[in-house]
Amino acid sequence: MKEPIRFGTSGWRGVLAEEVTLPRADALAEAVARWLGEPGPRGGRPRGRTRSRVLLAHDTRFLGAVLAARARAPLAAAGHEPVLAESPVPTPVVAHAVRIGAADAALVFTASHNPPAYQGAKVINAWGGGVTDAQVRRIEQHARRALARGEAPAARAPAAGPAVDLVGPYLERLLAWLDRAASRRAPAALVYDALHGTGAGVCDRALRALGARVETLRGERSPRFGGAAPDPVPERLGALAARVRAHGGSALGLATDGDADRYAVVDADGSLLTETESLALLVDRLARTGRLRRGVAISIATGSLVERVAEAHGLAVTRHPIGFKHLARALAEGAAEAAGEESGGFAVDALGRDKDGILACALFAEMAADEGLPLRARLRTLARRHGASACARAALRVDPRARARLARLAATPPERVDGARVESVDLQDGVRLAFADGFLMLRGSGTEPVLRVYAEAPDRARLARRLAAGRALLSVDGGAGAE
Repeated sequence: MKEPIRFGTSGWRGVLAEEVTLPRADALAEAVARWLGEPGPRGGRPRGRTRSRVLLAHDTRFLGAVLAARARAPLAAAGHEPVLAESPVPTPVVAHAVRIGAADAALVFTASHNPPAYQGAKVINAWGGGVTDAQVRRIEQHARRALARGEAPAARAPAAGPAVDLVGPYLERLLAWLDRAASRRAPAALVYDALHGTGAGVCDRALRALGARVETLRGERSPRFGGAAPDPVPERLGALAARVRAHGGSALGLATDGDADRYAVVDADGSLLTETESLALLVDRLARTGRLRRGVAISIATGSLVERVAEAHGLAVTRHPIGFKHLARALAEGAAEAAGEESGGFAVDALGRDKDGILACALFAEMAADEGLPLRARLRTLARRHGASACARAALRVDPRARARLARLAATPPERVDGARVESVDLQDGVRLAFADGFLMLRGSGTEPVLRVYAEAPDRARLARRLAAGRALLSVDGGAGAE
């Protein structure tokens, strides 16, 4: 395959044996090695260092162990110190190791929540978050040169030392940071769905260490993920919701995706919380317990309830383009100490600067034990104090004509949508139309071959209409819904 290696919103991904092949993965590893040798803001070499200690890890996907092992040779040839992690391992565990200085960077072979046929890689830079856009461009340039040269003779990898345990130090620091006394007040029953991913044996272990009674679903790690994408979305969480309902209102449901960087929460009645609702609860909990003082970074597709809750606690809020790498940078620069997004990503600077589904699940276990269930009781309180908000997102099949309509909308945004006046337009990441009572955002996904529609409205009825209007704006029959 002669196509260049291109990163999306969160790393490089593609179908295994098509986009992701052994020679192309080798080229990426060489590109990362060369980028790490570059000083300056676009390069990856830590200041004052001539070589980097690089963690190599993988999730449960096919060929993950092979790809991680092969990456050792080009890294060592470039003068770096490649270190294999005990894997499969959750991506946030690897990011945590870089955050606390156990390594200077990491290359993790994972396709996160994508379907089983996918493979890919994430690059974690020296501050413990995803690489910046400028750094991505440098890595892509090096990869193009490596691919243009063709397959190089196999480099000899250094003798492998023992694989490094990253999970133990991660759990030790996580449990020390959590409020373990509050977690043991009245531990709720928890049902945890690992979706056959790397959270199995790590997230449930953390929950049990907090004193919770945990029932694990789909806890067998598998490269096939049960035949579907390891994505904690409603259509994949039916079994989790059913098990929670079977407890009759006394249990909480938690889930993580394939590499455990995303999370989802199912309340005691079996209903799934939206990402905005979950994030608002996390921000409120951390602010009330004194663990959040500086500020919060959120994506531009996150609902305004999070913003209103944070500001009520006196916290500064900054909004950033979609892609957790932007939020990670805000954490690294000290502009915020917690970050969250519309797709189930959450991080706290003290523990890591990349999204961490295990941390989020542990905080919800703490919250349930200390404040009781259902969580919607607390959400109703937040809505009364700060105003109601309903948020959702939808995915549409990629169609060239729909992409053309998106480009035309960016050039000529509508003045009204579904009767609501467009008060402002943001084009930094797709098309975001702001209204007095919410927003509508349309963009191409950076991780999957779909177009995404995000919306916020004061209630679910108006939210449904707004989502429908967004779909209509991208339809090929003229885009009803805009004025």
